[in-house]
Amino acid sequence: MRCTRLLATGVLVLLFTGCTVLLPERFAVNAPMSHMLWGRGIDTPDAVLIKQRMRAAPGFEVSLWAENVPGARVLRFTPTGDLLVSSPVLNSILLLEADADGDGRSDGERVLLERLDRPYGLELRDGWLYVGETGGIARVPFDPGIRGSGGGATGARLTGELEHIVSNLPPGGNHWTRSLRFGPDGWLYVNVGSSCNVCLEKDPNRRAAILRFQPDGTGEQTFATGLRNSVGFDWQPATGKFYATDNGRDLLGDNSPPCELNELVEGGFYGFPFANGDRQPDPNFGEGQSQRIASSIPPAHSFAAHNAPLGMNFVGGEKLPKSMEGAAIVALHGSWNRTRKDGYKVVWLQWDEEGQIREADFLTGFLENDDPIGRPADAIQGPDGSIYVSDDYAGVIWKVQYTGQP
Repeated sequence: MRCTRLLATGVLVLLFTGCTVLLPERFAVNAPMSHMLWGRGIDTPDAVLIKQRMRAAPGFEVSLWAENVPGARVLRFTPTGDLLVSSPVLNSILLLEADADGDGRSDGERVLLERLDRPYGLELRDGWLYVGETGGIARVPFDPGIRGSGGGATGARLTGELEHIVSNLPPGGNHWTRSLRFGPDGWLYVNVGSSCNVCLEKDPNRRAAILRFQPDGTGEQTFATGLRNSVGFDWQPATGKFYATDNGRDLLGDNSPPCELNELVEGGFYGFPFANGDRQPDPNFGEGQSQRIASSIPPAHSFAAHNAPLGMNFVGGEKLPKSMEGAAIVALHGSWNRTRKDGYKVVWLQWDEEGQIREADFLTGFLENDDPIGRPADAIQGPDGSIYVSDDYAGVIWKVQYTGQP
């Protein structure tokens, strides 16, 4: 089986390399192929490579917090400081123990839940751990344990059986991830991305949309539509505004269309598949849709094309510089449909007094000279104030700590 996969990978690499060289820019394929096709990553970068390549924003330092975390995606901290990680390639949820001994690393790892169906989104609420699987939402009673005298948690465990509270979400397709988040209104929000690169969905109210449910899985509502794949979303603490990343479509060239950050409102339509970016008609589906396009809501901010923004979380507090208060951290997973790779980094977004958004690099080095050593998937602030970044290509968790040192 391994030999067959290696041979298939080799054939595909040759085929895609040929496409990149011989076909127009819009058909370019340039990505870590075994990762793109089967989720297979690389060995953990060694200390020399990390020192040479990884760079955090001024005043921050980056280190490895955990390794051997295959396919690490969404991150959620428990009330006692352990870190939950979804691993779709393992069909499991992992628990990484808090750093009680103070050596800068997680104290251990274990499988908390397994035999799931491509688990992605995670959320904790009222004694339940919620998991977004590709075709539904499950939950299981979860006890985070207690915080020990050394600062670490002890006794985190499941206390009941897994139950599927939503079992009829449209599964699979091009965008199979199901992100979860409880909103300030107490509803559970879930992203259901499009089934395709660009198409007319059979169920436009339940695909390329954000849905919401009551905590027990009842009362389904469609909150917003026309969102091709809004993997990351969060509410801005100071304003209560709801923001979500969105991945732009492929096969229109290196620099078109932009990926997006949208401010979501109930009932809002955000353009897919008729418009891209700031109400630009899609070349395949925009003709004759001028009214729909005019009614669509343009992005609050545009990322570079094909950068694939995934996890997005607001940050702040005394352990970060004042300039980052209320900022959002976004993991740019990185392109595949470009002649040269782009993205592959973590950025932060800052809102000025007029509401304008400025984007700046926060963690780089995943990509250098078109050679990737990592792909960030989520970035979340921990209870210690540091930013933790999941990397599903290297299979690690990075820690970015503010030191104030230049």
